[in-house]
Amino acid sequence: EASLMDANNTFDSDLIHAIFKHIWARRFRERERSDAIDAAEAEVALGTSKKNRLASANANALKLSCELLKRFVSEAVQRAAIIAEAEGMDKIEATHLERILPQLLLDF
Repeated sequence: EASLMDANNTFDSDLIHAIFKHIWARRFRERERSDAIDAAEAEVALGTSKKNRLASANANALKLSCELLKRFVSEAVQRAAIIAEAEGMDKIEATHLERILPQLLLDF
């Protein structure tokens, strides 16, 4: 079973790369549809388009993305834990994350 975190205590770069590729492919299909190209043509163009070839990530970019995500999640958990503790709770709930999210996004 693949874990979310690898031995270096960071996000698995293969997982992050797969997520990026999924988003890039979806955005490509949406652009193609908005340009009035039918779905069959978009699927064929997806593998050969110059635009799609440019949407890739090298190993250093993936490593940096993983580190950024690790720090973002860690900071979110720490801030939410502070809110939960202030409320006398021993568990972080969705409401705690909702409360810290606006400032967290501004800070990052």
